[in-house]
This record gives sequence, C-alpha cells and structure tokens, in this order.
Amino acid sequence: MTTKNFSKGEAIRFGWQIMKSDFWFFAALLILAGVIQFGPDVIYQLLIKGLIKESPILAFTVDLIGWILSIIVGLGLIKISLNFCDNLKSKIGDLFSQYQLFFRAFFAGILYGLICLLGMILFIIPGIYLGIRFWFYDYFIVDKKAGVIESLKKSWRITKGSVWNLFLFILILIGINLLGILCFLIGLFATIPTTILATAIVYRKLLSQSPEGG
Repeated sequence: MTTKNFSKGEAIRFGWQIMKSDFWFFAALLILAGVIQFGPDVIYQLLIKGLIKESPILAFTVDLIGWILSIIVGLGLIKISLNFCDNLKSKIGDLFSQYQLFFRAFFAGILYGLICLLGMILFIIPGIYLGIRFWFYDYFIVDKKAGVIESLKKSWRITKGSVWNLFLFILILIGINLLGILCFLIGLFATIPTTILATAIVYRKLLSQSPEGG
C-alpha cells in the first residue's frame, strides 16, 4: 500500500497563520455565510410564523432554501480556502462563485451520505473508514470540476494509505473547534477558518502525491 504523507501540525499552523493575517476577511465571511444559511429560517420563525400563522409547506420551502444556500456557501468556502493554498487572493463574492456546481455537489453528497450510512450500519468502523476515503469528493468538484462518480473515485485514490493519519487529523480539527465553542463561541471566528484552511492544504498535499495528480 502506498503511504501518502502530510504533517498535521504543519497543516494546522498553515491555517492559523493565514487566519491571523486575514482575520477580518474571514470574520466577515463567516458572518455572511451564517446569515445566508440561517437567515431564511430566522425570518420564518420571527416574522412569518410569529405574525401570520404556521405553514408546513412554507416551513419546508424555507428549509429547502436554507439547505440549497448551505451547499452553495460550502462550495464557496472550499474555493476560497483553495485560493489561499495557491497564494491567490479571494474576495467575499467568491462565497457564491461555485453555484453552478450545486447539482454535482447535491447528488455526490447524497451518494456520500448513503455510503457512510451503509458503513455505519455495518458496525460503525466501516462507516468511519468510508467517510474518510470519500471525504474530499467536494474538493474535487470545486477544484477539478469532477463529476459525481468521478469526484468520489478521485477522493478514494488520494486518501489511499492515509486513513489513520486523516482520522487523527479529523479528531484534532474537532478538538480545535470545541475549544472555539468553549471560548463563548467567539473563538469559532478563529478556529473555523483555521480548520477549513488546514483541510484544504491537506487535500493539496495528498493530491500532489497522487500519481494521476487528481
């Protein structure tokens, strides 16, 4: 088995340094992303449901809009993080720049979820393993404009030999964001960008060691 190497510490330090140098950019980015993702539901709960009446159909529509926006924003965050990895400048508008990839991400996300669910049914550990192997599917959709199946295949290839290292890396990311939560949630303005950027640089490291180059 070919082992691909990356340093968890170097990835975290990379994310931390970039976050510090562009802190206000990331703070504005996270606030906007939060408003976009949760704004429709807040409007429904405070205005429509509170002032008019509760409507299951309208509630479903609001949830659907929020979910669609969440996928688009997630793709935009990946694009921005990859730009920083490639020493390219990003702007707030890049948060919406990947909207045309929505359907690829949607169907690939469904497949990813089903694969992980099947693995979890098979005594949890296979689910964790499969979740890690296919983890970078949306990075390939954004970075390489890969198709639904292609993105999953490419993620499978670049994560070969790195499952244990990636598992430990994910645990570290979770721990970092838990610290952000413990700091009265304000710490998340530092930890979320740090972990997003760290994940992007790990993707780049694994991709660079892949024979097919992704």
